[in-house]
Amino acid sequence: MIDTLEAAYNIDPARIYADGMSLGGGMAFALSCTLSDRVAAIGMVAAAQSLATGWCTDTRPVPMMTFHGDADPIVPYDGGPLGDPFNPVKPVYPAVRDWVAGWAQRNGCAASPVESTIAADVVRTEYLDCAEDAPVVLYTLLGGGHSWPGGKPPPEWRVGATTTSIDATSELWAFFREHPLRQR
Repeated sequence: MIDTLEAAYNIDPARIYADGMSLGGGMAFALSCTLSDRVAAIGMVAAAQSLATGWCTDTRPVPMMTFHGDADPIVPYDGGPLGDPFNPVKPVYPAVRDWVAGWAQRNGCAASPVESTIAADVVRTEYLDCAEDAPVVLYTLLGGGHSWPGGKPPPEWRVGATTTSIDATSELWAFFREHPLRQR
């Protein structure tokens, strides 16, 4: 698909990004592991991905920003099986903080992240001093559910609360602008 778009449109090959929510977030992770030479950075919201960071065999550190609610009823923040009663497949998800720390280790970041409170319901955890300027950022949405921060809230009874204290779209775009693909 990237080749087709590059052939048809005037796109910058150093600015190809992948992001998504839920299974789309899992897809963004998979793309960062299989196309790290083409995907500059990734973003994930409430990522439904059950692959361990060790699954990723590509060697280029990929900058990553993710948002996850600590009250997500579908993809549990502390890990465990899928919480969706309507889905017969029940993958087991890793704890978000552990998975993010594993990605930071993969990216060669400093072991101790910097934590800051962005709003009463938003905590930012950032791993810095990473190889090839590939930081790893986690926004924990306190009381947040399986939804896009700053987006139109889906039914709360189904996915939990949606925060408006931060806009994931704006944050991801600013992050992506800072991280074009660096050629080795």
